[in-house]
Amino acid sequence: MSASLLHASGIHAWYGSSHVLHGVDIEVKPGETVGLLGRNGMGKSTLIRTLLGHVKQREGHIAVRGQDMSRAAPHQVARAGIGYVPEGRGVFPNLSVRENLVMAARPSREGRHDWTLDRTLATFPRLAERLGHLGGQLSGGEQQMLSIGRVLMTHPDLIILDEATEGLAPLIVAEIWRVIGDIRASGIATLIVDRDYRKVASQADRLVVLQKGQVVLAGDAPALAGSSELAACLGV
Repeated sequence: MSASLLHASGIHAWYGSSHVLHGVDIEVKPGETVGLLGRNGMGKSTLIRTLLGHVKQREGHIAVRGQDMSRAAPHQVARAGIGYVPEGRGVFPNLSVRENLVMAARPSREGRHDWTLDRTLATFPRLAERLGHLGGQLSGGEQQMLSIGRVLMTHPDLIILDEATEGLAPLIVAEIWRVIGDIRASGIATLIVDRDYRKVASQADRLVVLQKGQVVLAGDAPALAGSSELAACLGV
């Protein structure tokens, strides 16, 4: 893997007077999968939102492929090739499945059209069966598939997944992890936040662990997966 796709250093973030992130460094290389771990309230979602430009009160340096994005707005980050699957899924409830997918479609930065509607529907057969259904009529698992499929059709270089399996039935969870594996195999970089740290560790190349808004552990996923240090940081 070559130079950084996403590189952030010295990241601080606030919500009002609440100082949430304290000098966080994180990096994702092209094609790499990074697992972002930590107990609830340790700053994982805030870090993601800061990287994407959603948190206004922020300091530090953020770059995408070497381009300074430290003060970029969310739409500029998206145009730079960063896709986001939010914790709340974010589907448009009054648009059909087809409309949710095609409204976001665009070629890659190199002009490729790898993730066509047909390929996306082949990846998510459940969506193919529900093309005419409104987003609000789908189950939680189907909405999550729709959210991931919509991001894939933007041809991102990096997909950030925030709690992609939260609250889903076990069969749907298994399907989501299968798709995450397929995304990884296709060469798209991923930054994954999920409560199932064992599954994250099995999918990731590297792990980064936050505690009270700071990185307390980072390294190769295979080496950290069963370590006492990881268990201690996560309280398991």
